[in-house]
Parts: sequence; C-alpha cells; structure tokens
Amino acid sequence: MTIMRTPARRLLAIRSALAAALFALAAPVVSASAAPEAPAPAANPQIEQAVAALRAITTLQADFAQTDRNGQRLSGVLTLQRPGKIRFQYQPGVPLLIVSDGSALTMIDYEVRQVQRWPIRNSPLGALLDPNKDVARYATLNPTGHPEVISLDVRDPRHPEYGSITMILLKKPSAPGGWELNSWVALDSQNRRTTIRLSNQRYGVALPANIFRWNDPRGIGRK
Repeated sequence: MTIMRTPARRLLAIRSALAAALFALAAPVVSASAAPEAPAPAANPQIEQAVAALRAITTLQADFAQTDRNGQRLSGVLTLQRPGKIRFQYQPGVPLLIVSDGSALTMIDYEVRQVQRWPIRNSPLGALLDPNKDVARYATLNPTGHPEVISLDVRDPRHPEYGSITMILLKKPSAPGGWELNSWVALDSQNRRTTIRLSNQRYGVALPANIFRWNDPRGIGRK
C-alpha cells in the first residue's frame, strides 16, 4: 500500500498550528512561590456536572478531526487515560505524534527529527487529564440555549498568555457521568484557533502498556 505524504507547505502550516495549540494547552508550571489563590466561588451546577463527567473517564479512544484557523484539516485517533496521559495518532502521511506521559506534552516530528515538550500540569488540558485540578475555579459556562449541551470555557484570568480551551459536552446517559466530550477549541494568546471534534467515542477500553511511549527520532531511544 502506498502512503500519500502531506505536501511540505501544508505540513509546515500544520506544524505551526500544532505548536500554537500546544502552547495554548500547555502553559508553564506556576512556581511554588506564587501567591495563594483566593477561594473559588460556588460553581454552577452544570459546571459541576461537566467536571464530574470529565473526571469519570478512565480510558477513552475516539476518532478525531482537527481543524486550524486556515481550514487545514487532519484526522486520526485520540487515546486518553486518566490521570495524565493522552496520545494523538495522526493519519498516514503526517509524520507527527503528540503524546502526554502525565507530566509533559510532547510533539514528535519524525520528518525533521525534532522533539518539543511543554509542561502540562497547570494547563487548560489538565481539565481532561489531572484529577486534582480545580477546573471549576477557571471555568465559565457559555449559554447554549439547549439543556442537553454544555459549553465550558476554561482560562486563567491571571495568565492570558496561557490561552484558553472551550469544551463542548453533550448529554449521553451511556457516557461516564452522563455527559460526553464532543469537541474542544484551543485558542492561544495570538488568537490562533485549533478545533478538535471527536466521534465514535469508546470508554473503558483496555490499552496496551506502551501506547503512551514513543520512539525518539534523534536516535536517543524509546521514551
């Protein structure tokens, strides 16, 4: 079978969009000397439902479609295991891989043999991965006009440079917590937008022990 390679110009745009999305999703870790946070206000019941549904996920696999602000579209398979691990396996012809091992988000570019890593603990993506993250503290409920749709905007107002993530959940009794993560939009501080839409979600799937490992293209070995 012949694998069609993504054109170089398009791949360059994809790399740029992915880097922007990763910066939006993986902000620097706050130092231990940072000032203590004020107590969080009481969360809206829908925010609490959404957070509970996200935390109820143990493992998840889904097909994803990713679109950047220029309309560039990629697809692949997302694998998630809480706490802390996620993998974006892109379609054949795209030599990129994104993996979180629980502490950092890594983008591996096998074509140019480059590896980039960003901390993840204090990022908006922690809403999906970190069971100890107080998502409700930074969450805002967006009106949807539909009782079976929750739109949740997560951003740290003290650090606008971190960007934001807006998650859409749909009511689904068979999903953990009764709500299913349908999509999210990452927006960085430069207003560069990346949208991820999920389909064919499968929960509680058994995952291979090495699925969140990756081969280092720099010849250093397997991580």
